[in-house]
Amino acid sequence: MASPKSRCSSFATTSRTHMRTSGWTIDDSFLTETKNTQNRKLSQKRKTLVSKLRKNLAEEYLRYLSERDARKILIADLNELRYQREDMSLAQSPGIWGEDPVKLTLALKMARQDLTRTQMELNTMKANFGDVVPRRDFEMQEKTNKELQEQLDSLRGDYEEVCKEHEILLQLHMTTLKERDQFHSELQEIQRTSTPRPDWSKCEDVVAGGPDRWQMLAEGKNSDQLVDVLLEEIGEGLLREKDFFPALGYGEDIPPLLRFDGLVENKKPSKKDVVNLLKDAWKLRLVEEQKEKFPDFFFSFLEHRFGPGEAMAWAYTIFENIKLFRSNEVMSQFYAVLMGKRSESVYIKQKETVAQLLKEMTNADSQNEGLITMENLSTVLKSTFPFKKEEKIQELMEAGGWHPNSSNADLINYPSLFIEDEEGQSMPFVQKLWEQYVDEKDEYLQELKQELGLELRDEVTLPKVREALMNIDPGLDKQTLNGYLSGAFQVPRTELPEEGEEKEDGIVVQLKIALERLQMTDIRRMGSREQEPAS
Repeated sequence: MASPKSRCSSFATTSRTHMRTSGWTIDDSFLTETKNTQNRKLSQKRKTLVSKLRKNLAEEYLRYLSERDARKILIADLNELRYQREDMSLAQSPGIWGEDPVKLTLALKMARQDLTRTQMELNTMKANFGDVVPRRDFEMQEKTNKELQEQLDSLRGDYEEVCKEHEILLQLHMTTLKERDQFHSELQEIQRTSTPRPDWSKCEDVVAGGPDRWQMLAEGKNSDQLVDVLLEEIGEGLLREKDFFPALGYGEDIPPLLRFDGLVENKKPSKKDVVNLLKDAWKLRLVEEQKEKFPDFFFSFLEHRFGPGEAMAWAYTIFENIKLFRSNEVMSQFYAVLMGKRSESVYIKQKETVAQLLKEMTNADSQNEGLITMENLSTVLKSTFPFKKEEKIQELMEAGGWHPNSSNADLINYPSLFIEDEEGQSMPFVQKLWEQYVDEKDEYLQELKQELGLELRDEVTLPKVREALMNIDPGLDKQTLNGYLSGAFQVPRTELPEEGEEKEDGIVVQLKIALERLQMTDIRRMGSREQEPAS
């Protein structure tokens, strides 16, 4: 029988001959490819055949193992049957041993050998395992030991914790002793040098309105604030007695709207009239483009309201009133903006914040009844002020009417949080919002100072302030950052150099002045400092 290689070779030769005789020409590569294809097919067939044979061989081997095991079991069964038959025959013929003393002697000998061997094994077992306990007892003892060890570790940890707490208590005790001694010394010094607390009830008979009005004015105020209230009451009486104000002249330090010589008439408006006039001025300021400076705008407002001839008199009248009534929110804020002690953007941003809060609460009032739950109030505050601490949110909740016995389902009349009295005084909720803004601004600037690591008298460059602001407030966008830098260095935003430019280092200011300028502007945290590692 011809091999596959010889058949392929003859087929290729025949094909070439036939093609040559037919006048065709076939490329050798085609013949080679055809030959390789046939070889691969033959190789695949061989592999298939070998795989099949291996499978058959494995099956035959498994069959052989089964038959071998069965044969062993059969032989064992046959031997067992034979031994049983011999035992039965011996039991039926008890006198057979007397007929064969050799077998009896041999059996006795074998029995003695087995006894000796067994005795030796028993002695060996006693020698090796005489002091060994049973496994059951060992496991029980091991379990008990483990439980006792865990208890010991727990007690040891508790003991170490108690020792640490004891050390802390000793330190606190020593600190408390030092504070006690210090407070005792301060108390003795205060008792020696201080004057008695004033009896504010004496003011009831002096202040206009009697005890009832004084109780209203003094409610919730400390001694320093009560002094301001008393000065305002005294100053209001003196202010109404004046018919004319002496003008301040034309000095450079005089605000432009007050530059005048001679006497100016006192228009003697009520506090309510002054507050309403200032509110009207703010309304007009918020709707205009705010191109002119605030003092110039206010004088133009007075000219338009009362005429050019009366504008100066009203300017002095308003100025004297807002300078006197510092406890009034509207007057004190207007005075700070008018005198350049605070940017008007602070007032505008505060009003926008209050308006935004009212809008969010209105959106949460699905029934349009003017009522929302305490839970809705908390949600609105957290969404509007995402960077306020939890205790700050709690303070606002308490100012809004929350108390420890309140539940999340309790309703609150939210429009009442934003109303003002006839003298422009806000409700405790809005007042607390303003107090928190002032405190947070102070904390922000203090954090900036610590980040710079400089003394107030030291000079600081623009790049250092830029870097420090980004470190303490990574959420600052470029526009807001440039606004802060522009306010701190008194450089217009359009003229601020970009980061990395050489002229950045040439812009220098004393740190104290930079912080005072930032204190005047609307500056607040735009992101959490914890965002820095995550970014």
